[in-house]
Amino acid sequence: QVISKADYDQAAADLKAKEAAVAQQQVNVAKKRLRAPFSGRAGIVTINPGAYLSSGMMIVTLQQLDPIYVDFHLPQKTLAELKTGERVTLTLDAFPGKPSEGTLSAISPKVDSDTRNVQLEAKVPNPGGVLTPGMFANVSVDVGSKRRYLTLPQTAVVYNPYGATVFVVKTKAQADKAQAAAAAQDADPAGEPAAKDADKKAKASKGAQLPPDALVVQQAFVTTGPTRGDQVAILKGLDEGAEVVTSGQIKLKSGSPIRIDNSVQPPNSPNPTPQEQ
Repeated sequence: QVISKADYDQAAADLKAKEAAVAQQQVNVAKKRLRAPFSGRAGIVTINPGAYLSSGMMIVTLQQLDPIYVDFHLPQKTLAELKTGERVTLTLDAFPGKPSEGTLSAISPKVDSDTRNVQLEAKVPNPGGVLTPGMFANVSVDVGSKRRYLTLPQTAVVYNPYGATVFVVKTKAQADKAQAAAAAQDADPAGEPAAKDADKKAKASKGAQLPPDALVVQQAFVTTGPTRGDQVAILKGLDEGAEVVTSGQIKLKSGSPIRIDNSVQPPNSPNPTPQEQ
């Protein structure tokens, strides 16, 4: 069908006007659709269909769960050892035996004047959405470089004004050899005091009449280090693999014969938990 140029222009103008009206309606519809500014999990809707919404009225809460951020506090004395990027481990009562790991993401530049604690923030991956806001967690931060320690149950160490000691279990032959070596180190160049001392100890050994394979104890001075739970680190004075006494030390002295009874084990956990009576 042939139409005039004027009719064509009028039809084109009408089409553009209708397209503009459709676009306007699409804008109006889009305004009525609520989109989350970030991905997360929606909570419980607080309104019912047909309710009137005023500006600023809360409809539903939205929580970002992956990653999730954890706020906690540490004493100000730890500031020198803290830095962002340190590994953080979370344990929750809601999920026992399933720790979550993250990284230290922020350290507050201000120390609380009342508690002398500093606020920290950790970023924890949470792909399954297991962790939720408001949960209580125990947080541990790995600081410094890892170091391997020789540890003992704290009950094995006897603390005295003159130093910390342990009673090392040895055979009678091993104890006599160690005593002879110690006496030789204390001798003067002539060697006479060492010989006399060794002779006295030899006579004492004969009087005791213990077989060479009999078990005796020898008191040794040790240098202790940091403690954790039931354990204490031994920095100096004891070799790895040595057998030590963990109870009854008040009755012992160097050279005392002993009998080993391991029916009762001493507390020896780095992370002890309170026990119900």
